[in-house]
Amino acid sequence: MANTKSAEKAARQAEKHRAHNVTLRSRMRSAIRKVNDAVTKGSKDDAQSSYRAAVPLIDTLVNKRIIHRNQADRHKSRLAARVKAIST
Repeated sequence: MANTKSAEKAARQAEKHRAHNVTLRSRMRSAIRKVNDAVTKGSKDDAQSSYRAAVPLIDTLVNKRIIHRNQADRHKSRLAARVKAIST
């Protein structure tokens, strides 16, 4: 429990920021899932387009410091490898 008025405000803001960060992380995971689903189906065009949509989303989370840059690079690298591995 917060003892001061400023601590109460900080707690409110932290809760608001946390909720926003959760939605952003969820959006990133959905984008990653979309790429993986397209790869599973074997649809190279869908996989490439969803990968191109997912990369800026992942980079945005790095800039907002919601995920670490190494984690983002790892996601992008693995997705790119899966997309590239689809036989045409």
